[in-house]
Amino acid sequence: MRLEIVTPEGKTFGDDVDGTIVIPGSEGEMGLMVNHAPLISALKPGELRYTKDGEERAVAVGDGIVEVGPNHVSVLTDLAVGEADIDEDAVEKALERAQAALKEDGGSEERAAAEASMMKSIAMLEVARRRGKRS
Repeated sequence: MRLEIVTPEGKTFGDDVDGTIVIPGSEGEMGLMVNHAPLISALKPGELRYTKDGEERAVAVGDGIVEVGPNHVSVLTDLAVGEADIDEDAVEKALERAQAALKEDGGSEERAAAEASMMKSIAMLEVARRRGKRS
């Protein structure tokens, strides 16, 4: 099955993967396999998992959409960071800044931006910690 992940910066991943791809859908995790029925769904910040060469791998993803076809999964997202590329200390600082911004009296736009930043930071921390990676 072909998995492609695209962010505003460009294509961050594109390869054939083995087995099931698990994505954080808006209604919960979805497991996608070869010959899956066509589907378009919202993506929420979380951990996208897949298997390549018998090894499970993970990518922290942000908000976006996923398009599923019989032999491909295309993910369009505003964030995609591989587990090895997550700087846990930097992410923890970003999370603290987002939490502090939520405590301030700001407009709805500022609050929404802080909430989005917080959710992405949490997704990256979960991927890093689940995989035992510490930068």
